[in-house]
Amino acid sequence: MKLLGAVAMLSIAALLSAHSAGAQGTFDRSKPPELGPPPRVSLPPIITRELPNGLKLMIVEQHELPLADFVLLTGSGSTAAPAGKAGIANLVSAMLREGTTSRKSLDIADQISFLGIRLSPTSSWESSTLSLHTPTAQLDSALALFADVALYPSFPPNEFERIRKTQLTDLLQQRDQGPVIASKAFPAILYGNAHPYGAPLEGTEASVKSITTADLQSYYQANFRPNNATLIIVGDVNPAQVEAKINNLFGSWQRGDVPALNYGEPPKASTTTIYLIDKPGAAQSSFRIGAVGVPRSTKDYFALTVMNTILGGSFTSRLNQNLRETRGYTYGAGSRFDMRRSAGPFLASAEIVTAKSDSALIEFMKELKRIREAVPADELSRAKRYLQLQLPGNFETTQQIAAALVPVAQYNLPLDYYNNYVQNVEAVSQADVARVAQQYINPGSLAIVIVGDRKTIEPALKSVNVGPIAIRDISGQPIQ
Repeated sequence: MKLLGAVAMLSIAALLSAHSAGAQGTFDRSKPPELGPPPRVSLPPIITRELPNGLKLMIVEQHELPLADFVLLTGSGSTAAPAGKAGIANLVSAMLREGTTSRKSLDIADQISFLGIRLSPTSSWESSTLSLHTPTAQLDSALALFADVALYPSFPPNEFERIRKTQLTDLLQQRDQGPVIASKAFPAILYGNAHPYGAPLEGTEASVKSITTADLQSYYQANFRPNNATLIIVGDVNPAQVEAKINNLFGSWQRGDVPALNYGEPPKASTTTIYLIDKPGAAQSSFRIGAVGVPRSTKDYFALTVMNTILGGSFTSRLNQNLRETRGYTYGAGSRFDMRRSAGPFLASAEIVTAKSDSALIEFMKELKRIREAVPADELSRAKRYLQLQLPGNFETTQQIAAALVPVAQYNLPLDYYNNYVQNVEAVSQADVARVAQQYINPGSLAIVIVGDRKTIEPALKSVNVGPIAIRDISGQPIQ
């Protein structure tokens, strides 16, 4: 038996070797495979409804598995924070699971475990979400808990103190993390103290310490209103039946006036400036380079998305290939346009080995200038296929579909947005890429935030002669 086994293994090895040799003769492995045609994507229809109190519903039927996902999207987030209360949206979301008028924190946790569901609150710049993932066998009980947490939070003081201490501990730990320091200082420098985008989502130690449970209640009452919300429903549900259930649970939610947001104009940079934040002994320098970008409503969304994919939006992008693959200065470099209700930032970033900080800055600037030149047709095609081929993978589960519908609801995108996504990407031309790069990326007016060992890197950064160097503290503020 052992001999037969050995013979069999040798035979298999010989076959594999022959197959490999044949394959090598057939395919040129030094070249990437040819790009196929763009995928055809067609999503299930989105059913829209609106309850009498103004709560909008978006329903998508998916009957493959007995699961359902619900996302309650409220159109207020960090930017709705009162003056001096940065981080309040984050704390309100964190407190939703910590007690209602009829359930204590442990009761909520026990029921989540018993039902086998997930209940997840989050907040961002201009929205807050409460997400429910549930087996449909537990739908009624899960929805009852979901509605209770969403509509009747009690913000118990003892739980708030625990959550706040955790938040303050996190903020304290972040003071020693170069990448976090850079990521927080960059918007503070770019937008300034008067603009809501200049404050960190998690708040500051001072703002978090100043927030009270009365502040939480006030923020919740002002912003959590049905006429400021959309409920996304995806899964094994009957639209009429689930609408009736939602109306029964959420129909008594009272509409109300929601405070209007005044973003104001961010300061305009007239020249490129290096903002250096000292972190003595740092083994790497954290780079955050960019400028005020565009809102999500921009007509140039698809052209900018394709252009940024070429510049820094994928592993094969120019920034990553240059700084990581060719030069070995970093484990990864990239860029993005963070499009929000108002103009969010354009940002290029990387963590660079300290000794190569000046060389990396030269390469960053080179790529930011080069993207303004004509892009080769084959590079454009690869970027478009990258975006197009990613799309189907974003709709494999009910949870993914629900998440994909959040920006549709938040930014009032067309209901056929994803059905037309592939065609809209395909329509982007070389001229479009050049136009948006020249319009929105100006190497002469960038904020360059670098967190690193000042004594080691400042002399070399000066010699690069990109712009003046301003010294800032870890919050991005001028040092007095």
